[in-house]
Amino acid sequence: MEKAANPAPLGLMGFGMTTVLLNLHNAGFFALGSMIMSMGIFYGGVAQIIAGILEFRNGNTFGTTAFTSYGLFWLSLVFIWALPALGWAEAASATAAAFYLFMWGLFTLFMFFGTLRTNRALQFVFGSLTLLFFMLSAADFTGSAALKVIAGYEGIICGLSAFYLSMAEIINSSMGKTILPVCPVKN
Repeated sequence: MEKAANPAPLGLMGFGMTTVLLNLHNAGFFALGSMIMSMGIFYGGVAQIIAGILEFRNGNTFGTTAFTSYGLFWLSLVFIWALPALGWAEAASATAAAFYLFMWGLFTLFMFFGTLRTNRALQFVFGSLTLLFFMLSAADFTGSAALKVIAGYEGIICGLSAFYLSMAEIINSSMGKTILPVCPVKN
């Protein structure tokens, strides 16, 4: 039987790159536009869903749940922005957006617990993502533009950590040895 490829680097990179770009917007570097929404649909959304389906085939419940859920997060986020522009729904209020982000933070917190026996790099991705969701939720609940900017910078770090883990998995696998450490947890 032929060995299947590891789909995690695809999912991590789809998440990482899209997260960095959105949070560059949150930090105030540029406006929300078609670039972020396209990344959200295709790389953050579709690519992660594909990675999740492939993780299902590999029997990885954590990977399946994480990648498909966050892929669907990106698709739902783009639709939250796009549906009002198309005249198909009212725009989400700041309070509704805050609850949306809070629920994703709660989900991510529980997913973080699923990383505790993996490696420090994955723990950092999920820990920083939990913090990001709760910071963005708090920014929407309070209307604090400063908190949203701070969350944007934290989100850039989160996205870059997923980018790093993706590259570590690819390079370490290709080289047959650890080039980029991920710090496995000692059981």
